[in-house]
Amino acid sequence: MAAAALSPQKTEAKKLTQTEIHDCRRLFSPVAMSIHTNPTVHRYGRGAMLRWVVLALFISVCASAEAQKKKGKTKTQPLSRGWGKNIKWAKSYEEALSELAKSQKPLMVIHHLDNCPHSEALKEAFVADKSIQKMAKEDFIMLNVVEETGDQNLAPDGYYVPRILFVDPALTVRAEIVGKYSERLYAYTPDDMKHLAANMKKAKLLLHSEL
Repeated sequence: MAAAALSPQKTEAKKLTQTEIHDCRRLFSPVAMSIHTNPTVHRYGRGAMLRWVVLALFISVCASAEAQKKKGKTKTQPLSRGWGKNIKWAKSYEEALSELAKSQKPLMVIHHLDNCPHSEALKEAFVADKSIQKMAKEDFIMLNVVEETGDQNLAPDGYYVPRILFVDPALTVRAEIVGKYSERLYAYTPDDMKHLAANMKKAKLLLHSEL
Protein backbone atom coordinates (compact mmCIF):
# COMPACT_ATOMS: atom_id res chain seq x y z
CA MET A 1 0.00 0.00 0.00
CA ALA A 2 2.83 2.40 0.93
CA ALA A 3 4.80 1.59 -2.25
CA ALA A 4 1.80 2.44 -4.42
CA ALA A 5 1.36 5.74 -2.62
CA LEU A 6 5.01 6.64 -3.24
CA SER A 7 5.12 5.77 -6.98
CA PRO A 8 5.46 8.68 -9.49
CA GLN A 9 2.23 10.19 -10.76
CA LYS A 10 1.87 9.64 -14.53
CA THR A 11 -1.45 11.40 -14.90
CA GLU A 12 -2.37 14.96 -14.11
CA ALA A 13 -3.05 15.44 -10.40
CA LYS A 14 -6.64 16.02 -9.45
CA LYS A 15 -7.33 19.64 -8.67
CA LEU A 16 -8.60 20.34 -5.19
CA THR A 17 -11.72 22.35 -4.59
CA GLN A 18 -11.54 25.48 -2.45
CA THR A 19 -13.31 23.59 0.36
CA GLU A 20 -10.68 20.80 0.31
CA ILE A 21 -7.83 23.30 0.36
CA HIS A 22 -9.45 25.08 3.25
CA ASP A 23 -9.84 21.83 5.23
CA CYS A 24 -6.24 20.79 4.66
CA ARG A 25 -5.05 24.25 5.58
CA ARG A 26 -6.96 23.99 8.84
CA LEU A 27 -5.44 20.56 9.69
CA PHE A 28 -1.88 21.12 8.48
CA SER A 29 -1.64 24.89 8.34
CA PRO A 30 2.20 25.32 7.97
CA VAL A 31 2.50 22.70 5.24
CA ALA A 32 -0.75 23.53 3.49
CA MET A 33 0.13 27.22 3.27
CA SER A 34 3.42 26.37 1.54
CA ILE A 35 1.53 24.12 -0.86
CA HIS A 36 -0.80 26.95 -1.75
CA THR A 37 1.90 29.58 -2.34
CA ASN A 38 4.91 27.67 -3.66
CA PRO A 39 5.06 27.77 -7.50
CA THR A 40 6.97 24.45 -7.57
CA VAL A 41 3.94 22.80 -6.04
CA HIS A 42 1.72 24.09 -8.82
CA ARG A 43 4.08 22.48 -11.32
CA TYR A 44 3.85 18.97 -9.78
CA GLY A 45 0.31 19.18 -8.50
CA ARG A 46 -1.08 20.14 -5.16
CA GLY A 47 -2.96 16.84 -4.87
CA ALA A 48 0.27 14.81 -5.02
CA MET A 49 1.90 16.95 -2.36
CA LEU A 50 -1.11 16.63 -0.09
CA ARG A 51 -0.93 12.86 -0.41
CA TRP A 52 2.70 13.06 0.71
CA VAL A 53 1.61 15.11 3.73
CA VAL A 54 -1.13 12.64 4.63
CA LEU A 55 1.30 9.72 4.26
CA ALA A 56 3.86 11.43 6.50
CA LEU A 57 1.19 12.15 9.09
CA PHE A 58 0.00 8.53 8.95
CA ILE A 59 3.54 7.23 9.54
CA SER A 60 3.98 9.66 12.42
CA VAL A 61 0.74 8.58 14.06
CA CYS A 62 1.63 4.89 13.70
CA ALA A 63 5.07 5.48 15.23
CA SER A 64 3.52 7.39 18.11
CA ALA A 65 0.96 4.65 18.74
CA GLU A 66 3.68 1.99 18.76
CA ALA A 67 5.73 4.03 21.24
CA GLN A 68 2.71 4.39 23.52
CA LYS A 69 2.04 0.65 23.26
CA LYS A 70 5.60 -0.19 24.31
CA LYS A 71 5.47 2.37 27.09
CA GLY A 72 2.24 0.87 28.38
CA LYS A 73 3.73 -2.61 28.72
CA THR A 74 4.84 -3.48 32.26
CA LYS A 75 7.01 -6.29 33.44
CA THR A 76 5.31 -9.12 35.28
CA GLN A 77 5.87 -8.65 38.98
CA PRO A 78 7.61 -11.58 40.73
CA LEU A 79 5.64 -13.51 43.32
CA SER A 80 7.94 -12.24 46.06
CA ARG A 81 6.93 -8.60 45.41
CA GLY A 82 10.16 -7.69 47.21
CA TRP A 83 9.60 -9.74 50.37
CA GLY A 84 12.47 -12.14 49.71
CA LYS A 85 13.68 -13.42 46.36
CA ASN A 86 15.19 -16.61 47.81
CA ILE A 87 11.88 -17.69 49.34
CA LYS A 88 9.42 -19.89 47.46
CA TRP A 89 6.15 -17.94 47.30
CA ALA A 90 2.74 -19.42 46.58
CA LYS A 91 0.85 -17.94 43.63
CA SER A 92 -2.51 -17.82 45.41
CA TYR A 93 -4.26 -18.60 48.67
CA GLU A 94 -5.68 -21.78 47.15
CA GLU A 95 -2.23 -22.96 46.08
CA ALA A 96 -0.84 -22.12 49.51
CA LEU A 97 -3.50 -24.22 51.22
CA SER A 98 -2.75 -27.11 48.88
CA GLU A 99 0.99 -26.88 49.63
CA LEU A 100 0.16 -26.58 53.32
CA ALA A 101 -1.61 -29.94 53.33
CA LYS A 102 1.23 -31.63 51.41
CA SER A 103 4.15 -30.23 53.36
CA GLN A 104 2.66 -30.12 56.86
CA LYS A 105 4.36 -26.77 57.34
CA PRO A 106 2.54 -23.74 58.75
CA LEU A 107 1.39 -21.06 56.33
CA MET A 108 2.35 -17.42 56.82
CA VAL A 109 0.12 -14.89 55.04
CA ILE A 110 1.33 -11.30 54.62
CA HIS A 111 -1.33 -8.76 53.65
CA HIS A 112 0.11 -5.56 52.20
CA LEU A 113 -0.26 -2.91 49.50
CA ASP A 114 2.37 -1.83 46.98
CA ASN A 115 1.92 1.90 47.56
CA CYS A 116 1.44 1.77 51.32
CA PRO A 117 4.40 3.37 53.16
CA HIS A 118 3.82 1.17 56.23
CA SER A 119 3.86 -1.96 54.05
CA GLU A 120 7.02 -0.82 52.29
CA ALA A 121 8.78 -0.08 55.59
CA LEU A 122 7.83 -3.48 57.00
CA LYS A 123 8.99 -5.16 53.79
CA GLU A 124 12.45 -3.62 54.07
CA ALA A 125 12.82 -4.75 57.67
CA PHE A 126 11.49 -8.22 56.82
CA VAL A 127 14.03 -8.67 54.02
CA ALA A 128 16.92 -7.33 56.12
CA ASP A 129 16.32 -9.79 58.97
CA LYS A 130 18.34 -12.92 58.15
CA SER A 131 16.73 -15.14 60.79
CA ILE A 132 13.24 -14.33 59.50
CA GLN A 133 14.28 -14.92 55.91
CA LYS A 134 15.82 -18.27 56.87
CA MET A 135 12.71 -19.47 58.72
CA ALA A 136 10.44 -18.25 55.95
CA LYS A 137 12.47 -20.15 53.37
CA GLU A 138 12.88 -23.42 55.29
CA ASP A 139 9.97 -23.79 57.68
CA PHE A 140 6.91 -22.10 56.17
CA ILE A 141 4.62 -22.02 53.20
CA MET A 142 4.78 -18.34 52.27
CA LEU A 143 2.15 -16.13 50.66
CA ASN A 144 1.98 -12.37 50.27
CA VAL A 145 -1.16 -10.76 48.89
CA VAL A 146 -2.15 -7.27 47.79
CA GLU A 147 -5.81 -8.26 47.48
CA GLU A 148 -7.96 -9.91 50.12
CA THR A 149 -8.26 -13.68 49.80
CA GLY A 150 -11.99 -13.79 50.53
CA ASP A 151 -11.42 -15.86 53.68
CA GLN A 152 -12.91 -13.82 56.55
CA ASN A 153 -10.88 -15.89 59.02
CA LEU A 154 -7.80 -14.02 57.80
CA ALA A 155 -9.30 -10.72 59.01
CA PRO A 156 -10.30 -11.41 62.64
CA ASP A 157 -10.17 -7.72 63.57
CA GLY A 158 -10.46 -5.98 60.20
CA TYR A 159 -9.07 -5.56 56.70
CA TYR A 160 -6.06 -3.35 57.38
CA VAL A 161 -2.50 -3.57 56.07
CA PRO A 162 0.10 -4.60 56.78
CA ARG A 163 -1.02 -7.60 58.80
CA ILE A 164 0.40 -11.10 59.18
CA LEU A 165 -1.44 -14.26 60.17
CA PHE A 166 -0.55 -17.92 60.46
CA VAL A 167 -2.51 -21.00 59.32
CA ASP A 168 -1.72 -24.53 60.46
CA PRO A 169 -1.90 -27.70 58.31
CA ALA A 170 -5.36 -28.45 59.75
CA LEU A 171 -6.44 -25.27 57.91
CA THR A 172 -7.00 -23.41 61.16
CA VAL A 173 -6.09 -19.73 61.36
CA ARG A 174 -4.04 -19.32 64.54
CA ALA A 175 -5.71 -16.13 65.72
CA GLU A 176 -3.93 -16.37 69.08
CA ILE A 177 -0.57 -15.51 67.47
CA VAL A 178 -0.74 -11.73 67.62
CA GLY A 179 1.48 -8.68 67.39
CA LYS A 180 2.05 -5.99 70.02
CA TYR A 181 -0.89 -3.68 69.32
CA SER A 182 -4.29 -4.16 70.91
CA GLU A 183 -6.11 -2.01 68.35
CA ARG A 184 -4.63 -3.97 65.44
CA LEU A 185 -3.68 -7.40 66.67
CA TYR A 186 -1.91 -8.65 63.54
CA ALA A 187 -0.01 -5.50 62.59
CA TYR A 188 3.78 -5.27 62.69
CA THR A 189 6.19 -2.37 62.28
CA PRO A 190 9.88 -2.39 61.30
CA ASP A 191 10.74 -2.31 65.01
CA ASP A 192 8.81 -5.54 65.65
CA MET A 193 11.07 -8.01 63.86
CA LYS A 194 12.10 -9.77 67.06
CA HIS A 195 8.45 -10.17 67.99
CA LEU A 196 7.61 -11.46 64.52
CA ALA A 197 10.51 -13.94 64.66
CA ALA A 198 9.23 -15.15 68.06
CA ASN A 199 5.74 -15.60 66.61
CA MET A 200 7.14 -17.60 63.70
CA LYS A 201 8.86 -19.89 66.19
CA LYS A 202 5.62 -20.12 68.16
CA ALA A 203 3.76 -21.19 65.01
CA LYS A 204 6.30 -23.96 64.48
CA LEU A 205 6.11 -25.08 68.12
CA LEU A 206 2.31 -25.20 68.05
CA LEU A 207 2.45 -27.35 64.97
CA HIS A 208 4.91 -29.87 66.47
CA SER A 209 3.17 -29.99 69.86
CA GLU A 210 -0.19 -30.78 68.24
CA LEU A 211 0.97 -33.47 65.82
